[in-house]
Amino acid sequence: MALLKLGSKSEAFCCEGQTWRCKSGLPSDITIEIGEMSFYLHKFPLLSRSGLLEKLMSESTKEDGSICVLQLTDIPGGAKAFELVAKFCYGVRFELTPLNVVSLRCASEYLQMTNEYGEGNLVTQTEAFLNDVFGNWTDTIKALETCEEVLPHAEELHIVSRCINSLAMKACSDSKLLNWPVMENSNDNTAGSDVWNGISTGTKPQPMTDDWWYEDVSFLSLPLYKRLIQAVEAGIMRPENISGALVFYAKKYIPLMNRQASFKDASHAKSASTPSEADQRALLEEIVELLPKQKGVTETRFLLRLLRTAMMLQVSPSCRENLEGRVGLQLDQATLDDLLIPNIGYSVETLYDIDCFQRILDHFLLLDQASAAASPCIMEENQLVEGNQSLASITRVANLVDSYLSEVAPDVNFKFPKFQSLAAAIPDYARPLADGIYRAIDIYLKAHPWLTDIEREQICRLMNCQKLSLEASTHAAQNERLPLRVIFQVLFFEQLRLRTSISGWFFVSDNLDNSQNLSGAIGQHGDNTAQGRGSSIEDMRGRVTELEKECNNMKEEFQKLVKTKRRWNIFCRRKSQCNSKSGKPSEAATCPTLPKIH
Repeated sequence: MALLKLGSKSEAFCCEGQTWRCKSGLPSDITIEIGEMSFYLHKFPLLSRSGLLEKLMSESTKEDGSICVLQLTDIPGGAKAFELVAKFCYGVRFELTPLNVVSLRCASEYLQMTNEYGEGNLVTQTEAFLNDVFGNWTDTIKALETCEEVLPHAEELHIVSRCINSLAMKACSDSKLLNWPVMENSNDNTAGSDVWNGISTGTKPQPMTDDWWYEDVSFLSLPLYKRLIQAVEAGIMRPENISGALVFYAKKYIPLMNRQASFKDASHAKSASTPSEADQRALLEEIVELLPKQKGVTETRFLLRLLRTAMMLQVSPSCRENLEGRVGLQLDQATLDDLLIPNIGYSVETLYDIDCFQRILDHFLLLDQASAAASPCIMEENQLVEGNQSLASITRVANLVDSYLSEVAPDVNFKFPKFQSLAAAIPDYARPLADGIYRAIDIYLKAHPWLTDIEREQICRLMNCQKLSLEASTHAAQNERLPLRVIFQVLFFEQLRLRTSISGWFFVSDNLDNSQNLSGAIGQHGDNTAQGRGSSIEDMRGRVTELEKECNNMKEEFQKLVKTKRRWNIFCRRKSQCNSKSGKPSEAATCPTLPKIH
């Protein structure tokens, strides 16, 4: 830490309670009152250094020779700063440090302690020492923190802006090129290694990383921290580093964010004083405004945690919309657990905030459509790469939506229009496989058995039966919760797929037979190869026969299912007619469901 010793005389003052006296033996002829503290001093040492005190003494001099009393309630730094000013005027030894130089610089300016009232006056001494402080990272931070005590005066003298510019310049500099941090009080022969008892241990300091300055500046108040972030942003710092610093600051001063954080983060947050919810709300809104807006700079997980905390703190609607838009910009990087945001309040219906997820998805789809409209034709190689990335992005989001629907589908309060809106928002080309949406539909139908036949038909139209895997098709063909039309479609497309596969296999087998006939004159090695191909053809034909049997079994099961339903319909109609004649209530609504196919 930088240090400057001023004065040469020994201590000549004593403090008794709220009274501060000079021990020179001469009676004091002036009293200066600052708050509750009274300083009993002498006029000459003070007026010889301060223009303001000279002026006040001349205005308040009394002819009767009574002691002059001055009120200095507005002096920067208060009684503590004036104590050092008095020592300077009397030539008493004291130390100028980064912790007191700002208040002394402001107090000396207030008291007009310029070189006009003595060579090397306090204004000159403190200004020169400030320049030394600005050359050191740690000393500059200490000086900036003390600016809070005399902020208006420090702003007027541009001390705050000079501190911030000094810190921003050092933070934006390459730590490897400048060899940060500088090892103080070290000789050239031991630089770069630790020394114990004059012996070099040979160990070198750890290499600096891009986050070396995060914790140091996190002790600044929000207004000063905001100005520092704006300064490093103007200094062309990488957006990733700015985002990292803001994440560190948010986790430290917003305890609500650390409820689901790691133990290390939570314990770190408890070490600082817990701010009120109003302060946390104001801090969160400021951080959202300061975060870089580029995609991928800030982790999606942090943005979603910030959004969840914002809902708990009830931030402004503009702040929440800003966060939802940022998450929507990089929704393809999110995970399902982070998107399951609980509903807050007592009047909510669903367990999770489905409306919030809908808005985030809408933001993503709007951006995806805008990017697709900007480059409708893919001609060059770089455009081809961008197109593939866009397709991969929306495919990941489609899988995310299907997983989200499967997770929230068991909620009985999850309304049908919301489910339909979420599922239909994803275009068909974004789902190369329809197993995910089928699983979500099946879970929703199971949890909502009161849906009408029309609603069941509508919800099943959300999936493309042609894109179901073999396992999903087998399950759907036996799913009694699906409408018969959907089961028929599944069987039809499965049979179509089977015919296509059979045609392809016969085409391959014919080509192999032709190649065997053409290569009949080849030697023994060729005969062995032909025999191996012939055996593989027999295996494929056996597989085709098995698939044909499976297809016939599926047809028989489907015919049984249709006949069973017709019998039950005839039975229900006859039963209702009998009940209407006898006056008994109809039991058609209590007909059992169709038997499950095994």
